[in-house]
Amino acid sequence: MLNKDNYCVIMGGGIGSRFWPFSRKTLPKQFLDFFGTGRSLLQQTFDRFSKIIPTENIFIVTNVIYADLVKEQLPELTEGQILLEPARRNTAPCIAWASYHIRALNPKANMVVAPSDHLILKEGEFLEAIKNGLNFVAHSSQLLTLGIKPNRPETGYGYIQIDDHIGNNFYKVKTFTEKPELELAKVFVDSGEFYWNSGIFMWNVNSIIKASEELLPELTAKLAASEEVYATPAEKAFIEEHFPTCPNVSIDFGVMEKADNVFVALGDFGWSDLGTWGSLYDLSDKDTDSNVTLKGDSLLYNSKNNIVALPEGKLAVIEGLEGFLVAEANNVLLICPKDEEHSIRKYVNDAQIKLGEEFI
Repeated sequence: MLNKDNYCVIMGGGIGSRFWPFSRKTLPKQFLDFFGTGRSLLQQTFDRFSKIIPTENIFIVTNVIYADLVKEQLPELTEGQILLEPARRNTAPCIAWASYHIRALNPKANMVVAPSDHLILKEGEFLEAIKNGLNFVAHSSQLLTLGIKPNRPETGYGYIQIDDHIGNNFYKVKTFTEKPELELAKVFVDSGEFYWNSGIFMWNVNSIIKASEELLPELTAKLAASEEVYATPAEKAFIEEHFPTCPNVSIDFGVMEKADNVFVALGDFGWSDLGTWGSLYDLSDKDTDSNVTLKGDSLLYNSKNNIVALPEGKLAVIEGLEGFLVAEANNVLLICPKDEEHSIRKYVNDAQIKLGEEFI
C-alpha cells in the first residue's frame, strides 16, 4: 500500500532551448518522445513516480501556456493537480508554491521534487532510493538531495562534495559547486568525494517551508498566506497576483547552498539529465563510425561522431562531416559543431531578435 503522506512535485515549465529546433516554446522537450517509446519525458517521469506515490498526490508545476499539453498527456490528473505558473520564476518560487499548496492539503506531507526531463535506466534502484529518502526526511528536519556517482569529468552538471557519513548511504553535504571547467571536473572525479547534483530533492513540507522562510524571506513574503487561500478557489487569483513578483532564483542557490541541514543520498541509477543534444548523443545507439541518427533517415559517407535528427520521412545525405549536429524540425534546420552546442541559446536569441517568434 502506498504511503498517503508522500507527495511528488514534477517541474515541467521550462522551454528547453538547448534542444532547439526540436524543443520549441509551444512544444518544449518535456512533452517530446525522444526515444520512440510512445511516452514523452514528462509521461515517463509520471509513470516512474506513480509506482511509489499515490496518483492523487502527484502534482505538475508548469507554465500556464502548457496547461492543455499536460492535460492531454496526463489525463489521469485532476485540474487541481496541475499548478499553472503565470510567469517563469525559476525553481525556488515553483517549489515554494507547491510546498504551501501541499501543506494545506496535508501538514504531515513528505515531498520528492524532480525535473520532468531526466532519464533513469536503473528504475528499481532509483525508486528504492526515493522510498528510503522519503522515510529519512519523514523522521527528521533535514533537506535531502540525490547525488549520482560520476563516470566521467562532466562539465555540464553541478557537483556535491560529501562530508560525514551518517549511515544507510546518507552523507552530510560539505559543498556545492556549479558546472566546473574540465580540469576541475577531473579533480572532482579523481578525488572520490564529489557526486553529480541530480536536482532531485526530498524533504518534509514543513522543513522546506521553514528553510525557505529563513533563507528567502523576500520570496516567501510574496507567497505565504493563510491556510484559507491554498488548496481553495481563492488560490488561483492569489497566485496570479503574487507569483509574477517573486524573485527569479533557483532552489540550489537560494536554499540548498546556504542551509546547514542539507544531506545527500548517493546512488548510481543510470541517471542522465537530458539537457543537451550532447547528452542525447551519449545515450543513443551509434553506428560503426559513432554516428547517431534520431528519427528520419541518413546516409553518411566518410563521416563520424555526428548526431542527425530529422522529421520522419526525411533523408539526410552527408559526406565528410565529423563531430556535427544536424537537426531539422518544422521550419528550422540547424547545423553546428557538436561541441559548440552551448551556443544554441545564442542562435535562439538571434533568431528571435532578427526574425521574430515564428522560428522559436
